Amino acid sequence: MSLLGALFGVTTVAQTLRMSVPYVCAGLGGVWSERSGVPNIALEGILLAGALGGVVTNLATGNPWVGATAGALLGAVIGAIHALIVVRGRVDAILVGVAINLVAAGGARFVLRVLYESSSNSPPVGGFRTSPSGGTGGLTLLSRTLADPLLLATLALTVWTSWAIARTRFGLRVRACGEDPAAAAAAGVDVARVRVAAVSLGSAIAGLGGVALAYDQHQFQSGMSGGRGFIALAAVILSGWRPAGTAAACVAFAALDAAQIVVQQQQRSAADWVQALPYAATLLALWVLAKGRGSGPMGGRAPAGLGKGV
Repeated sequence: MSLLGALFGVTTVAQTLRMSVPYVCAGLGGVWSERSGVPNIALEGILLAGALGGVVTNLATGNPWVGATAGALLGAVIGAIHALIVVRGRVDAILVGVAINLVAAGGARFVLRVLYESSSNSPPVGGFRTSPSGGTGGLTLLSRTLADPLLLATLALTVWTSWAIARTRFGLRVRACGEDPAAAAAAGVDVARVRVAAVSLGSAIAGLGGVALAYDQHQFQSGMSGGRGFIALAAVILSGWRPAGTAAACVAFAALDAAQIVVQQQQRSAADWVQALPYAATLLALWVLAKGRGSGPMGGRAPAGLGKGV
């Protein structure tokens, strides 16, 4: 098969959908956090922690559903800690996010060493069985991908997040706290409580993305988040802090990720430089954004109260 045919083939579409789940979940987590007014660069560490929590629990219980729940809960706990330190402790959100990312990376290696006598990876773990074994074609892979519970959950969470932020009382309070926390407080909204709840909710979704990443690779590997949290945060910014736009941008980045795998398989000589495709595209998109913010699809702006206290 030619390179062009492989890039636009059914297998690549399936890989794009499969690889988009961690990006989209982290992106939705960023939307909830930043729309409430709390910057969150800890998405990378939350993805990693969610992946580890999901794998450890799955291996201990033999139940992928329990593992997925544990990964999401661990993400929520880390998000709550992040929000409490930032909102209640009034510590700079960027410093807290960097600290969480470092602790997650180092803590993952420590947990792996203690539990599995390896600082690099866990034992193999099974994910969700979406169809009987057998068949390796593109259509088979696509059918398995479309039946993946975590992909379906991500789609549902994207729709729900768009609706909840725009149409529910909680979503209104989140937006109010992100736009003008002082005015929200004057109207009787507990800004700190709303922000902690929003960041915890978003971080639970991001933790679920980490579980999807680990289940997809059938084990936990140290550093397996691979910058996905930072790329998801870039998608949040590029979309103007809109849930649906964030999901679309994340799928685009996942498509580049899938494309670089296809190119490596088809053109071995390009294996070194092509791995930089998603990251180069992120930098290019952010540069274009800096030049053209204010109109069209990039017309969204950051919440006016992002990073501001009451």
